[in-house]
Amino acid sequence: MKRTSINLSQDKSRGIDALKGGVPAVFCDAVRIDLADHSLLYISGKTGIDANNKMVGRTMREQTEQVLENIKAVLDREGATFDDIVRVRVYVTQCDQQSLRDVHEARAKYFRPGHYPASTLVRVSQLVRDGGLVEIDADAVLSRSQSGM
Repeated sequence: MKRTSINLSQDKSRGIDALKGGVPAVFCDAVRIDLADHSLLYISGKTGIDANNKMVGRTMREQTEQVLENIKAVLDREGATFDDIVRVRVYVTQCDQQSLRDVHEARAKYFRPGHYPASTLVRVSQLVRDGGLVEIDADAVLSRSQSGM
């Protein structure tokens, strides 16, 4: 077994206001575990921030699309796709009918029918990012051909 921490951010505080000024964020974008015949990829919770750590959009749909683009960046780096994701956990600050439609319509652009992951959706009172409406973490299984072994 080989464990690799994946970091896409150069900012040690990862844009979290409370950590600016020298306190590092003690997490990585993902952890990859390479096993004999496959790899496991655990992607940390992603919020709707861009490369400059600025919140993108003010709607659930806009932020969900940015979250999924942030997950895609990790998948791309590891030679994986959304088809490889087997589980997601979705945290939302709004759980009304329109918000649920917005989340699922955005997800439908990334996940193909027949390849939907197991999923949990939980309403929370607040996310770590001011203005954040949605956060998603994901687990993926990569075949041997994708694992670079």
